[in-house]
Amino acid sequence: MKKRLISVIGMLAVVSTMLFGQVLNAAAEESDMKLVDGSYLTMEDSSEGSTASNPMLRGEHLMDGNSGISKAGTGRIYAYGATTANHQVDFIAVIVYVEQYNEEKDAWGQVATWTVEDQNTYYVSTGKTILVDRGYYYRVHCDHFAGNKSQPMYDQNFSFTNGIFIP
Repeated sequence: MKKRLISVIGMLAVVSTMLFGQVLNAAAEESDMKLVDGSYLTMEDSSEGSTASNPMLRGEHLMDGNSGISKAGTGRIYAYGATTANHQVDFIAVIVYVEQYNEEKDAWGQVATWTVEDQNTYYVSTGKTILVDRGYYYRVHCDHFAGNKSQPMYDQNFSFTNGIFIP
């Protein structure tokens, strides 16, 4: 019985050391990444962003907004944006901005944009494959809108992804 207890305690110590080490390693990797205007510069194949991270910013009509970016081949990215309302609204829209990181200015610069809007619905989305210059980081930033004509201001929010490197 005593040997079994010692074996279980030893096994728990090994497992917790492994888990704790992975958490520390992940935190160290994130702190090593450069942060530019809310986006980390990563070597990932894709990234997603959402307005759901702060429910206080949703509004009366706007429920959620999403943005996404992924590698889509040599010198190509797929950029995506979507807006979801709490209920059917008179107007709903998403504006998608594709941005390239400028190392000299340490800032994001816009390389493409488009807008999709609809009426009398609760959801709108759009996505495109875009040719981009290789050797840069890219991210997607979206503005989300939802509301009714009877109210002077539409709910609005934004989302953005981390930057992904296109080799």
